[in-house]
Amino acid sequence: MTSWPRVGHPGRMSARQITDRLLSWAGDELEGQAMEQALRSSRLPFVDGHVALMPDAHYGLGATVGSVIPTRDAIIPAAVGVDIGCGMIAARLDLTSADLPDDLQPLHARIARDVPAGVGQGHREAGDIPAPPVHTSEQPQWTGRLVEKAAKQYGSLGSGNHFVEVCLDEQDRVWIVLHSGSRGVGNELATVHIDGAKGSMKRMLVALEDPDLAYFVAGTPEFDAYVTDMLWAQAYAMGNRSRMLELVRGALRRFLGRDVEIVDRINCHHNFTQLEQHGGRDVWITRKGAIKADVGDRGVIPGSMGTRSYIVSGLGSTASYCSCSHGAGRRMSRAKARKTLDQQGLVEAMAGKAWNRDARSLIDEDPRAYKDIDEVMERQRDLVRVEHTLHQILNYKGT
Repeated sequence: MTSWPRVGHPGRMSARQITDRLLSWAGDELEGQAMEQALRSSRLPFVDGHVALMPDAHYGLGATVGSVIPTRDAIIPAAVGVDIGCGMIAARLDLTSADLPDDLQPLHARIARDVPAGVGQGHREAGDIPAPPVHTSEQPQWTGRLVEKAAKQYGSLGSGNHFVEVCLDEQDRVWIVLHSGSRGVGNELATVHIDGAKGSMKRMLVALEDPDLAYFVAGTPEFDAYVTDMLWAQAYAMGNRSRMLELVRGALRRFLGRDVEIVDRINCHHNFTQLEQHGGRDVWITRKGAIKADVGDRGVIPGSMGTRSYIVSGLGSTASYCSCSHGAGRRMSRAKARKTLDQQGLVEAMAGKAWNRDARSLIDEDPRAYKDIDEVMERQRDLVRVEHTLHQILNYKGT
């Protein structure tokens, strides 16, 4: 393993300078495939500065998960990803563990009834969503079918690593923690624009090291159309999380037979891009699996099933473009997890918690498939300060 020089605050874990255009907080766990992918991103001519890899970085579709990419006058749709605006919401309630019964499996069942989860799942009745954007492009992506899908999936969880948790903090106070994004509508919009960017590269005769790094150039109708849809999907994702938080709070209220108030709340994206100023320049900062962590920014960094999660506040690291990790990060692919991990190990990891006990399909979400969240947090002490440490007592996932 090559030993790279460290930069950052003396006495703290800090980044490794891979090249003058790639800085990494990922430590020695970063696999070679992810490193090569990140290097390809860093070599794009419109990258303004260096690409920053977060401690949870790993190989991803389109671009490295856990990467922060600064670009001038261009956006890479695949770097934002297909779940535009995916992120976390956490809310501390006016409850402690003493207000909860020992058996939370009935609450798990209530949440499962109120919050649809799984691929393509949604509510029977349509919900109120942000108004679809008006396009300037010649081929608007919006159709009646897409609007209907967005409305019915508003307030639904999805699948994969999306989850609802009930947690306790270091003072035994109760939190709801939730991970989800822009659902099927965000996926469809992203796919159309990613394909459009690849088509644009062909028309412009632009050769790329990786076709997934296809981009839109500022000032073009395609760029404007993507930004319009992207901002809408980010707003949809944030509202979707808020809607589910209210559904879970309602389930908890009926379960306990008393009112439940929210005392504290954080809602943050970790798949998004926005125009920011860094080094005195306006650049598009794309965070694919990363949270904005400027001074005063609060974030939610979850571990995997059965492990700890963290409420953090940013330290404003200029080297990371005021960013931090979005979670633990995968150690092995879903396919490898399904081939190599055993169900009994997952059952043991979830002992004492309410969860989808009969869901054998969750083996690819086994905590052994993820990096150690505490090691991830140790590697980013110069990026965030921990406010609260949470441990889960209920975990609900889509299957």
